Amino acid sequence: MNNSTYILDDKILVSGGQRFFNYLLDNIFILAFLFLLGVFLALLGSLFGLNGLVIWLDDIGDLAGRVLFVAVTIIYYCITEGLFGRSLAKFITGTIVVDENGAKPSFGSIFKRSLCRIIPFDGLSFLGSSGRGWHDSMSDTYVVNKKALEEEVRTFHDLKLIGVHEVV
Repeated sequence: MNNSTYILDDKILVSGGQRFFNYLLDNIFILAFLFLLGVFLALLGSLFGLNGLVIWLDDIGDLAGRVLFVAVTIIYYCITEGLFGRSLAKFITGTIVVDENGAKPSFGSIFKRSLCRIIPFDGLSFLGSSGRGWHDSMSDTYVVNKKALEEEVRTFHDLKLIGVHEVV
């Protein structure tokens, strides 16, 4: 059996409380972005006489607001986690999204993970015993402490070198 591939250890998974804090922070960032987008669009509409845009912004209903929030949420996570493996909240808290080998997940996994976030109560699903949310288990991803992961991977590779003869 070849043990040359690192497999994630559950002990470096972040807690449900940490996940909830990330969830709250990310929602604050998304709401702030939506607010700034609304201000920008209103200014744009006013400056260039786009009355239809201004009227639409003024009359945006609850359903349209929710659809816009969901769309921006999916885009936010696809961009941040797709490019960096981390949302803004994960940057702040020192956590990262990885696959079972501790590597950055594929964009397909991140997209699936982002879509799963629209499942009702998904934001609370990681408060269970495993600490993994539905969007984690459905996309085969994990949220771990970045420094702990780096140390685990370094130790794993160092242990693989024990007994290997160095060629000079």
